Amino acid sequence: MNRILPILVVLACLSACSNDVHQDLKQWMKDATKDLKGRVPPLPVIKPFPVVSYEAGEKSDPFRPTNIETEKKSGGGSGAKPNFDRRKEPLEAFPLESLKMIGLLQKGKTKHAIIRAGTQVYQVIVGNYIGQNFGIITELNDNEVKLKELVQDSAGDWVERTSTLQLQEQETRK
Repeated sequence: MNRILPILVVLACLSACSNDVHQDLKQWMKDATKDLKGRVPPLPVIKPFPVVSYEAGEKSDPFRPTNIETEKKSGGGSGAKPNFDRRKEPLEAFPLESLKMIGLLQKGKTKHAIIRAGTQVYQVIVGNYIGQNFGIITELNDNEVKLKELVQDSAGDWVERTSTLQLQEQETRK
C-alpha cells in the first residue's frame, strides 16, 4: 500500500498535464505566423574575369638568384673584408664565448697563449685566427688575448670590432 500511493500521485500529475491548458498559446502562435513566408535572397551574379595570355615566356625569370643583384653602396664600411679563401684554423669552429684563456707561455721572444676549447687545449700566437667572427689575434699579454673581429652590420658592411679573452682563474678541485 505504501508503494501504490506515490504511483497514484504521479499519475494524477501526469493526467493534469495532458489537458489543453496551453491551447491559447498555440492559437496565438498560429495567428502570428500565418502571414510570414520564408525568403532566400538570390545568389549574386558571378562576373567572369577576362583571359590574359602570358607573353613573357622567352624573357628571363626575375626570381632566379643570378638575376638578383645586391644594392651597391657608395662609401660606408671600413673596406675590410674577411678572406674566405684561406684555410680555417681549429679555434674558428668555436664561438668566442666558449673559449677560455688558461695561461701564457714564452718561448724565446714569442709569446704563446694557452686556450681551452671544450676538452682540448691549444697554443696560439699573434696572427692566429680565433672565434667564429673572423677574429685575428693582435696582442698577447699576461692577463688577456686581444683580437680584432670582422662582423657584418645591418647594412651588410663589414665592420671591425675589438674583443678580449681574459685569463681565467684556476678552479680548485677537491
